[in-house]
Amino acid sequence: MKITAVDPFYLRMPDITTAADGTQDTLLVRVRTDAGLEGWGECDASPLVSLTVYCCPMSHGNIINIRTSLIGETLDGPDDVVRLSEKVLRNGLDIQQIEHAYSGAEIALWDLVGQKLGKPVYRLLAEMSGTSDVPHPKLPYASVLFGDTPEETYHIAVGLRERGYRAAKFGWGPMGKFDEANDIALVRAAREGMGAEAQIMIDAGVVWGTDHETAYQRAEAFAQFSPTWLEEPLAPDAVDAYGALTQKRPSVPIAAGEGSNIYRMAEDLIVHGGIQFVQIDAGRIGGIMPSFKVRQLAEQRGIQYVNHTFKSHLSLAASLHVFATNSDFNLLEYPAAGSELSQRLIADPFPVESDGMVRVKDLPGLGVCVDTEAIRPYLAPVRIEVGTDAVFEQGSL
Repeated sequence: MKITAVDPFYLRMPDITTAADGTQDTLLVRVRTDAGLEGWGECDASPLVSLTVYCCPMSHGNIINIRTSLIGETLDGPDDVVRLSEKVLRNGLDIQQIEHAYSGAEIALWDLVGQKLGKPVYRLLAEMSGTSDVPHPKLPYASVLFGDTPEETYHIAVGLRERGYRAAKFGWGPMGKFDEANDIALVRAAREGMGAEAQIMIDAGVVWGTDHETAYQRAEAFAQFSPTWLEEPLAPDAVDAYGALTQKRPSVPIAAGEGSNIYRMAEDLIVHGGIQFVQIDAGRIGGIMPSFKVRQLAEQRGIQYVNHTFKSHLSLAASLHVFATNSDFNLLEYPAAGSELSQRLIADPFPVESDGMVRVKDLPGLGVCVDTEAIRPYLAPVRIEVGTDAVFEQGSL
């Protein structure tokens, strides 16, 4: 089948705040073919910056936009996805946002190939890699922000426990912005609210930059509450600082990787940063295949692979297919407090089942359906002009 259209869509909530909430807006990518099939993907990036990578006029042979590279191409199987990814990234060699922006289209290509072949994406990945195609359930951890105070954090945690969550991650907010006592109080509140039996994870939101000494001190202070990990205590590219931190063997395992927008960044954090949990966002790193490569590296190095998903269940689907077939990688970041936009984007979101687990859907492609009617009110008009020529005008869903 031939690719006939590649359409990026900018959607946003009516009001955008400075909260570290990536569900307030999004960039969806729809890819259509002459076979009547369409695939969808989502980018976890600045939507308008990424949108320009789909339509920017050619500057020279190393700056060719994503739509130009894909439209008219043949897409019949997984090998074509790999081939087209190589073409897109080569044509956009000098576009610094290229991998991040391309994530949405790459995910959509996998969705299309799975639909054409009548197979879920996880099975296609298993066939390509020669590994088991048996999916395994994942324990969802509710992914939420810290409250502004320890008291508010406690009430958030109690609410999650009452909803049946057996694990939750608390992040960003006031963590690291005041003193050590406040940081400890936040984690204590999360633990007390979730109860002694639940897993809690702490996301420091890169607050200590390259200060690995403070990160180590906090890890030791938080150990009394038995968190599963301390996530992103340092900047995404602070590889040397991560190495110094992990060499001290803190009592709480260190997790990072969501900021990796190319495979090499994740590889660096694993090999030289010494992290014990690598967290990959398929909507940032370039899509499903580079995420799968990181999964394979994690398997080789004996560390845990976890998805990063703080978007919609479209992003969750893409992330889940990547590691559904590895029984050891059993934790799933699960969006639990996103905007109305993120909650309405998919018509058939992944449920937390009666046993408290989430399972990948054994349906062709990603196995989910974008609810275009529900999200149409969030579609923001966009028109980009160069001189008197319109290089992009947002279409209809």
